[in-house]
Amino acid sequence: MATARLDLRIDEEVKAKAEKASALLGLKSLTEYVVRLMDENASKVISEHESITVNDDIFDQFMAACETAKEPNAALKNALSFTREQGIK
Repeated sequence: MATARLDLRIDEEVKAKAEKASALLGLKSLTEYVVRLMDENASKVISEHESITVNDDIFDQFMAACETAKEPNAALKNALSFTREQGIK
């Protein structure tokens, strides 16, 4: 059961359109509609920001660079340690 609360003010026309869309989808309430939209959109936004898509030729160049890379220097190792300490993924 949901326990967090979100209060917001919206334009009457926006609310009316959302209520109509909610009814057309057969949802029980406007809240259910808004929660569904927020969940779906939030998942999409997070996915878009946590992944990257590259063209095949760019990926091939990246892989070639990885295969010919030298041993990481001290500055790079320190940067890795710092990101881990900060919890950066």
